[in-house]
Amino acid sequence: MHRGQRQIAVIGAGQCTEDVRVLAEEVGAEIARHGAALVCGGLAGVMEAAARGAHHHGGLTIGVLPSYDRETANQNIDIVIPTGFGHGRNIIVVASGDAVIALPGEHGTASEIAFALLLGRPVVAVGAWHDHDAILHADSAGQAVETALQAIGRQPRDR
Repeated sequence: MHRGQRQIAVIGAGQCTEDVRVLAEEVGAEIARHGAALVCGGLAGVMEAAARGAHHHGGLTIGVLPSYDRETANQNIDIVIPTGFGHGRNIIVVASGDAVIALPGEHGTASEIAFALLLGRPVVAVGAWHDHDAILHADSAGQAVETALQAIGRQPRDR
């Protein structure tokens, strides 16, 4: 990773259906194919699937953990950041991304979307979260990553 490498945060449920798991893994793979680093919460569900997709395609994965225990990170995380902040780590996850891709989730995901919008990070929803005008929408993993990268290109580099 180098200073100019784009980072895309992927957010979603800690427990997910098989369909969402497959979608998350595809999102991670697309992030790696586009040369960006993946940032996530580092645990299970959407986070693990997205990290697996990126990791298996040669991408860099960063996990921002809610605890101090590095061992709680899923096996696909390359860089583990143990925060001890619990849900407070959600703001770190989205602040670490140049853009955010939101998959189906619950309250934690909703808080991450809100933080991302407050911070001016582009949010691209795929599979859920289609009820807010400030959120960009995609129909596939590839379209989500391309939309995120296009939105990043329209943003100032130093926010």
